[in-house]
Amino acid sequence: MKVLLAEDEAVSRRLLEAHLGKWGYETVSAENGVEAWSLLTADPSIRIAVLDWMMPRVDGIELCRRVRAEIQDRPVYLLLCTARKGVDDVVQGLDAGANDYLVKPLRAAELQARLRVGVRTLELEDALHRRIAELGAALAHVKRLQGLLPICMHCKRIRNARDVWQATEQYLEDHADVEFSHGLCDRCFDQRYAVPREGKR
Repeated sequence: MKVLLAEDEAVSRRLLEAHLGKWGYETVSAENGVEAWSLLTADPSIRIAVLDWMMPRVDGIELCRRVRAEIQDRPVYLLLCTARKGVDDVVQGLDAGANDYLVKPLRAAELQARLRVGVRTLELEDALHRRIAELGAALAHVKRLQGLLPICMHCKRIRNARDVWQATEQYLEDHADVEFSHGLCDRCFDQRYAVPREGKR
C-alpha cells in the first residue's frame, strides 16, 4: 500500500522513509503541505498519509480538511503527527478529518502498529464498497425482472429485450441465475401417460 509522508524536517523525513520501506510500504515524500496536496490529488494509489501538523504554506490540519472535502474517489487514511499533545489539540486534529493522532517524538513500534490499523480499516472499507456495488447490481437485476414481460398467450414464450422470443425457462436462466430440472406434474402425467382403466375407452 502506498503511503504519503509529509514532513518538512529533512532528518525526520529520511528516518521515517527508512522505517516505512523496512515495513514494506511504498513511500512518496513531501517537504511541505502544498507538495503533499499535489501528490494526493495526482496519485489515486496513495491510500495512507502521515502528515506533520506544523508545515510551511499548508499545515497538516488544512490538509486533513482538504482531503475530506475534495477527495471523493477513494478513502484516504490520515495520520496526523505533532508535538502538540493537549486534549484540545487532539480534538482539533480529529475534527479536521484525521483518522488517528500521533504525538512526537514518534516511536517506531507505535507508528507501525497504527499503520497496520490504517491498512485494516482501508481493506474493510474497500470490501464494503465492493459489497455495496454487488448489491446495487443485484437490485438493478431484480428490478428488471419485476417489469412487464411480453409472453405468448399460446406457447408461453417470452419476448426478450432484443425482441426475440425465448422459451420461458431459457429466459429465466439468462436473467435470474437459475437452472431448471424438468419433471412431470400430475395433470400432464394423467393426460399423456396414464394407463386407461379397464372398461374405459
